[in-house]
Amino acid sequence: MTSTAVRRTVMALVGLVLIGACWELYKDFAPADGISVFGTRVLPRTGDSSMPHLGSIWSAFGSQEVSLAGSSSVLGSIVSAGLHTLALALGGLVVGAVVGLALALLMDALVVAERALLPWIVLSQTVPLIAIAPLISGWGAGLHFGGFQWQQWMSVAVIAAYLSFFPVSVGMLRGLKSPTAVHTELFRSLSAGRITTLVRLKFPAGVPFLIPALRLGAAASVVGAVVAETSIGVPDGIGRVIIDYSQQATGDPSRLYAAVIGAAVLGLIAAALVGLLDLGLRRYQRGRTA
Repeated sequence: MTSTAVRRTVMALVGLVLIGACWELYKDFAPADGISVFGTRVLPRTGDSSMPHLGSIWSAFGSQEVSLAGSSSVLGSIVSAGLHTLALALGGLVVGAVVGLALALLMDALVVAERALLPWIVLSQTVPLIAIAPLISGWGAGLHFGGFQWQQWMSVAVIAAYLSFFPVSVGMLRGLKSPTAVHTELFRSLSAGRITTLVRLKFPAGVPFLIPALRLGAAASVVGAVVAETSIGVPDGIGRVIIDYSQQATGDPSRLYAAVIGAAVLGLIAAALVGLLDLGLRRYQRGRTA
């Protein structure tokens, strides 16, 4: 492991410790009704029904399951459902990355395409996701091609792709336009064709922009999958677990917090998987040190 990776790991662990310390300090010393400004509560209540101790949340992972079948513990249910959600999110990420790359290539090749498409690409991310998910599920339910029938999990994957294509398209477009005028003119003076310039110059220059974009897209795909599962009512997946635990959280919300932590970990795992691609393309990462 390089010194940079060690330093990042240590900083991440320190950040988690500080967040946990702030959580416990706020719970122990803040007012029971939370903190309000001009009559509006800006920080939550500190009671166990709203903000359990971190120890209670940790203990919830090992507690026995109540309503969800197929597992003997809360941790087992979260892991099983999380793997299902992660598979859908990664599938959506692949589709979103392909669409994003295609749009970036089109906008880089044609200025008129960039002017026409880029505002709509940005605008697409302003539409409330919770409103789009039922629409996509409804549209998909009416699709029939011979023996093919649209499934609910396909709607979840489409929502994940919908969120992930945006950072990929914008990030890769920026990367494709990053080569300097000197390098571009050099390829032009050598009579390099459009494909050669793309493969030898623009794509390698775009890799440092593509990797962070894919990390954002991976995290966004998990968010889209979880929101879609809760909105559409998919029986499997961690979104369903969150809904079920929220209905059980009247007395002890520790399980709900455990499920939310599980969903957050999925986003980290998805972003970490992109790091494997980063290792394969490390030689294109300019200015990086070991």
